[in-house]
Amino acid sequence: MPVRTVVERGTHAKRFVAFSVDWPGWSRGARSPELALATLEAYRARYRPVADLAGMEADFDASGPLEVVEDRVGTGSTDFWGISFSPCSLEQDPMDEAQLERGIALLRACWAFFDGVAARVSPEMRPGPRGGGRDRDQIVSHAIRTESELFARRVGLRWPEGAALAPDGLRQHREAYLAAIRAYNAGDVRRRMRTWTLPFLVRHSCFHMLDHAWEMEDKDLSTGG
Repeated sequence: MPVRTVVERGTHAKRFVAFSVDWPGWSRGARSPELALATLEAYRARYRPVADLAGMEADFDASGPLEVVEDRVGTGSTDFWGISFSPCSLEQDPMDEAQLERGIALLRACWAFFDGVAARVSPEMRPGPRGGGRDRDQIVSHAIRTESELFARRVGLRWPEGAALAPDGLRQHREAYLAAIRAYNAGDVRRRMRTWTLPFLVRHSCFHMLDHAWEMEDKDLSTGG
């Protein structure tokens, strides 16, 4: 089966994103739609460990070529950050049970992959072209706090500032986050998201963890990147 792929354009066509609908987190941005698609394809091998961790390696290996099923305009943030910031037409609430559990399994796999990368890379990271950039612990803190303090609020979960970084806090946050996702999908959360949908939240959570995991791999001083 081909990989259902969406191309998202910034409102001023400065940056473009290509992402897989069925493999949340497999997403790359670039300065043209053609380059975004080429970069997404180049990351196929880097996404495979996530599918493996989710027990879906056979399905992933059987995936065919990228097939663009939607070409859409995103938001101003797409231009600024070069990442997808809104759901496509295929990402609507609610999710059926199989789709929900598949998304949760892949989100768990993204967490496991992120944790594994953080455990093996160098504490200091290769600096950017201007000599700046965050070290490993700063990247880990940013990724976890963004998810626990911003993304989780979308499904009604309020997590104290910095609590997910405390001992045993990360495990508690992740289990609470998954419970909140399931409750939201079942309609048990009164306040609904206005511009986001649950499939997009799952995809964005996966992407954010993978993007920073790949950043740590690329800047790892112990292997040369």
